[in-house]
Amino acid sequence: MSTIIENFKAHYGKAPVAVSKAPGRLEILGNHTDYNEGFVLSAAVSQSTEFAIAPAQGSVCRLIDFRGNSKAEFDLNNIDHPTPRDWSNYIKGVIVQLRKRGIEIGAFDGAILSTVPLSAGMSSSAALEVSACFAFKELFGIELPKAEWARVGQGVENQYMGLQSGLLDQFSSIFGHENALILSDFRKNEVLRTISMPSDYILVVANSMVKHNLVDSEYNTRRIDCEQAAAKIKAVEPGVTTLRDVPSAMLEKHRSLLTEREYRRASHVVGEDERVFQGIEFLEKGDIQDFGRLLFESHESSIRNFENSCPELDYLVELAKSIPGCVGARLSGGGFGGISIHLVEKAAADEYCKRLATGFKTQTGKEPELIRCSIGEGASSHKL
Repeated sequence: MSTIIENFKAHYGKAPVAVSKAPGRLEILGNHTDYNEGFVLSAAVSQSTEFAIAPAQGSVCRLIDFRGNSKAEFDLNNIDHPTPRDWSNYIKGVIVQLRKRGIEIGAFDGAILSTVPLSAGMSSSAALEVSACFAFKELFGIELPKAEWARVGQGVENQYMGLQSGLLDQFSSIFGHENALILSDFRKNEVLRTISMPSDYILVVANSMVKHNLVDSEYNTRRIDCEQAAAKIKAVEPGVTTLRDVPSAMLEKHRSLLTEREYRRASHVVGEDERVFQGIEFLEKGDIQDFGRLLFESHESSIRNFENSCPELDYLVELAKSIPGCVGARLSGGGFGGISIHLVEKAAADEYCKRLATGFKTQTGKEPELIRCSIGEGASSHKL
């Protein structure tokens, strides 16, 4: 973290007293399972947000983002509500959430430096929230369990910013392990365990360059379809609360109760939960080829059952099947645009990226944004 420390000294004329670091994340398997109380395999990535901090007098906090040299300033007595289009809202939100827990934050000078791409499906907002949490932890001597820090970040999104997101982003950023995936349970809202990944593979993120512009109405209708399917099955299977409780055999048994659309939506979610555990089995056996096949199957289900893909994402995944070095690819996150992830042999990554970019541009006329991600460690912090 020497760069942010030196930049901090140059900007503020003093040294920071603590630094923190929190990674972005990727959803690997478990698409649209979170609000169905299901399971997700995710990864913290090597791209991260660093936060350097020093105490200040009074009640005014100063911030600088060294990536774009954007500055922000706020008074601790006036942060109950977010300011429109202000990136420091995520940090103010953390302070508001800590106050709700009876923890006061004093004035500070802060700086951030981030390599997590913005609007690329890698959760730059959670990386910022968690890095702020861990910087405050060091400066103000705050002791909270890791899962509670994740809930602080989720509270920023849900209560301060008004975004109804789950805990996946913060869990992944906090509990990440190098070369390991994280298994989260969204009924318990817990990280259950980590599963080792082979270190000779990396994740290539390929941005379709299609913005999520259908999102709200499409998400809402998908969620309603899932809830209706679960309710119809619950009427004859009392142990069912959400689609998490429905194995494939039960879904097939009661298919006639559902509309065709409800059945396909449920098939995707039920299949995703099952693919999460199949994926864990394959990884534990060292079978990366079959694990990659599950990524392709997941994407096929997104096309056929959940209809949350788009032609650009489909083409990126089709290209993945024809370029050596890739064992699997799928859309990641909500879909309807956004990113695909490609599990690629590290040694083949340069050539793979070159051919993927060329093929995509030839077909669509667009340059895809390609980001190479190692699977990285979770958040950390220390005093200087």
